[in-house]
Amino acid sequence: MKPEDFIQQMQRKTGVTAVGPAVMMGQRKGIKGLLRATQEYLGEKIVLSRIPMSSQKAYANWLDRKTELLLDAMQKKIEHRPWGLARKALNLFMRDAVYNKYLSKHFGLSKLESWLEVPLDSKVARGLKHRHGGSALPRWPGLKHLKSSDSQKFQEFAGEYAKTQNTKRVHLDIYLFLENR
Repeated sequence: MKPEDFIQQMQRKTGVTAVGPAVMMGQRKGIKGLLRATQEYLGEKIVLSRIPMSSQKAYANWLDRKTELLLDAMQKKIEHRPWGLARKALNLFMRDAVYNKYLSKHFGLSKLESWLEVPLDSKVARGLKHRHGGSALPRWPGLKHLKSSDSQKFQEFAGEYAKTQNTKRVHLDIYLFLENR
């Protein structure tokens, strides 16, 4: 096995393990096909060597484009376009790729750690609202109905809060998920 084959297989495995059935729980119709389409997109269509690392804005633009492309792949399995679900899947995948020592080293992904978003879900949103006092953050609409503008508000607060905790916002998922499960 060539080193490139190992890295390719590691990315495929990360695409499968980062996004499991629990992530798709709110999608009753076509969950199996949707899950497979999402995992295949993450594991096979994302080119980790092409992630822009010049600035946080460049990475954010890349993430927005990939969210739309993942939605296109998902739409082949379901009728609606669940932006929040696609974004969470991408954020879980990117977090796990950075956490994976082989992928991170091979592609230099540790540079992205400060720019990664916290993967949002009801548990993370609840924890962020609790810390914020709840009023300035929008009502949590669920992943199915989450829009980019509301996600941005949660991400901005998560970034501010993470600084007070001497961590990065992506790592808040670990604490908030366990705390609110």
